[in-house]
Amino acid sequence: MRRSGARGRPGHHRRWAAALGVGALVVAGGGVLAGPAQATVTASVPVDFPTHCIPPAIAGIPPIDGTTKASITVDNAAPKVGETVTVTYTVVEAAAGNPVDLALPADIMTPTGKVTVGGAQSASVTVAGPKKNDPVPGKGTFPSFSMTGTFTVTAPGSITLSPGDYNIHTSYIMELDTPCTVTDPPAPVSETIIATDDGGQVNERAIRLGAASGKAGDEVTVTGSKFTPGTDITLAGRAGDTQTADTATVKADGSGGFSGRLTVDDPATTGIVAYEGGSWDPAKGAGPQAYTVTGGSGETPDGSQKLNTSIQAGTLSMLQAGDTVEMSAVDFGRGGASRGSLQTVTVEDFRGGPAGWSLTGKVTDFTGPGGATIGASALSWTPVCATKPGSPSTCAAGSAGPVGSAGATLASTPNGTFTGGEFTVDARLALNVPAYTAPGAYSGVLTLTLT
Repeated sequence: MRRSGARGRPGHHRRWAAALGVGALVVAGGGVLAGPAQATVTASVPVDFPTHCIPPAIAGIPPIDGTTKASITVDNAAPKVGETVTVTYTVVEAAAGNPVDLALPADIMTPTGKVTVGGAQSASVTVAGPKKNDPVPGKGTFPSFSMTGTFTVTAPGSITLSPGDYNIHTSYIMELDTPCTVTDPPAPVSETIIATDDGGQVNERAIRLGAASGKAGDEVTVTGSKFTPGTDITLAGRAGDTQTADTATVKADGSGGFSGRLTVDDPATTGIVAYEGGSWDPAKGAGPQAYTVTGGSGETPDGSQKLNTSIQAGTLSMLQAGDTVEMSAVDFGRGGASRGSLQTVTVEDFRGGPAGWSLTGKVTDFTGPGGATIGASALSWTPVCATKPGSPSTCAAGSAGPVGSAGATLASTPNGTFTGGEFTVDARLALNVPAYTAPGAYSGVLTLTLT
């Protein structure tokens, strides 16, 4: 709902812009054991870790901060350098559940996620699971699910595996996502494997995907490292052990790195590889990295009609209830605080992306009769910010204190996986007027900037 009142006038009285925040996750490597004779392989254990889950916007409910219980298992707990290890990430208890009252039928959930590799080597392994689940009642708990992926061992020693972020994609009536991120990464170690070196040449080629899933026909970004510099690289989809017709070619740069895009049309795709030469060779390639095609092939059964819709991203904007604040009078000879209230500002963040926003203000000196002034540093405020229920983001009021010509923060929301919403911002104003300030009317301009 929009707040009633006049819009703030354009120009120097207000302006706004959108800013995109970018975060990075750094995985810290641990120590390396002296040798396999001293190694003890630990059994996989379920671990608990705090998770921040964002329900689909259509659910109209705020983010969920809860606990996820998960475990990591492997097909080879004592691999050699150069061998490929298959990891399985099982979410035993998800932090989030079905966010709506509508029951979900069986086999409409497709999970994807990441496994954090640490210790002797560092990596982020993409994992994906099949579209398979038991029915979920309205507002019911999501059932346990498993996701698999692979990585190549590049160094001997103790290698730790921890569960990472995961996403639950549902394909029922609408295509919806519930992403859950580890609140304080990395999560605890669930599995430790011991790698040994047989002295052979190690294939250090590696690839990463920009997404772990997408609809048939979507493009996925593939980045690679440690390939032969200047070599043509084939990007290809895999359906199990079989290569699909989805291919693209890129060229490695002078350091052996590359970035390319692969269009995935085959709904049977389960992974993506990259390799040098005319055909797949594990000694000159990397992958597969798990990838899942959501939404099926797009074919509509006889007697049915497929309904398509889209949600269009909007803008970041603000409205003001007015552009003039009448503050209380102060007596000559006594001075003190001239008080007033900021005209309410409504911030509307309808971008639907990962960026938060910041609303700041700065004020000019207050000018009066005969050139008399009251300095900008004399104006202080006490901000207040409220979030409309159902908004993905939560508004935080700025600190109480001077505004001044340098400016101060009135309110803000943080960057996140999914942000947006409606917010009302107010502030109590106080202008500290010296006792013997020349009588008359004074005015200054408070400029609000939304970025």
